[in-house]
Amino acid sequence: MKKINKNILIATGGTGGHIFPSLSLAKFLTKDYNLQIVSDNRGLKFLQNNGNIKIKIINSGTIYKKNFLHIIFGASKIITAFIYSVCFLIYSRPNLIIGMGGYSSFPICIAGSLLRIPIIIYENNLIIGRANKFLLPVVRKIMLSSKNTVGIHPKYKKKLFVCGYILNENIYNLDNPKKISHSHKEISLLIMGGSQSAKIFGETLPLEIVKCFERGVRLNIYQQCLENQIDEIKKIYTKFNIQCELFTFSKDMIKYYQKSDLAITRSGASSLAELTNLRIPFIAIPLPSSADNHQFMNANYFREKGYCYLLEEKFISDNLHKILVDLSRNQKKLKDISEKMSQHSDKNIFSKIENLIKETLNEQN
Repeated sequence: MKKINKNILIATGGTGGHIFPSLSLAKFLTKDYNLQIVSDNRGLKFLQNNGNIKIKIINSGTIYKKNFLHIIFGASKIITAFIYSVCFLIYSRPNLIIGMGGYSSFPICIAGSLLRIPIIIYENNLIIGRANKFLLPVVRKIMLSSKNTVGIHPKYKKKLFVCGYILNENIYNLDNPKKISHSHKEISLLIMGGSQSAKIFGETLPLEIVKCFERGVRLNIYQQCLENQIDEIKKIYTKFNIQCELFTFSKDMIKYYQKSDLAITRSGASSLAELTNLRIPFIAIPLPSSADNHQFMNANYFREKGYCYLLEEKFISDNLHKILVDLSRNQKKLKDISEKMSQHSDKNIFSKIENLIKETLNEQN
């Protein structure tokens, strides 16, 4: 099929929570459009080896620091990134910019508004991020993962477009999510921590798994951890003869999802939505330091729907092993949660976004 002669730029960067939806959207749009991703150096490690998608690096900064010197330094980086972005946009001439949230997307979107390039932004958290909030006056549309997203002034109501969660396309196409029986068996437990959870997920959680073992609970563990944690974590599990497979960052999380009955995870919106679409019950442990406490809000949204347990970090030692023991002895609870999750699907998201893009580009003509 012949490509549409339009250039789309996706502005992203930072953590996997911004990068992975950007990459999924890029892979879908590159079939029909000339596409380029602008990221910072933090996001580059996630974007490498992804086919023919062009990557441009523009590093920015943030002013949300307590130290005055850090604020000054962050502001200077934003100004530099803005100037660089203006020059880059004049050269690359995109027909549309899609901002995926995070402070690294801010300068390119502001520069785009100055050059009268139409902008769409995407917010996957349940409270709008600071960068996206600043961009509200200058964007054409605001794509939301949920109608329950808060922090947006009512005057922007006409700009809202609820599309759902942008996930790896393979998640939507997986025909047979793991079916959970409620017979008494070992539970396959997936633990997803991430770099911001190194201490808690690498040190505290294995000890909680041991508590379960001591109470007669048998678990098969698939745990994501940092490279320098593998030997120590493995030593803990091996001592108690707990079956485990440890891995560092993986671009192929689906193979672990397919093995899992239950997950323990931080509360980034994409991770929770992936587990929900695959009908894997989970225990969400929000990152306490997340901006505007957005991880707690994400987790609470899914908890209210009955898809997960919400466990605050400060209560891990008191309550995590109790939840795991209860689920192991009452496995029908896992089956019931999984069946409830079947009510949720983001499968049609790309067709919704494609229609919005076409509509926005037509308005430009």
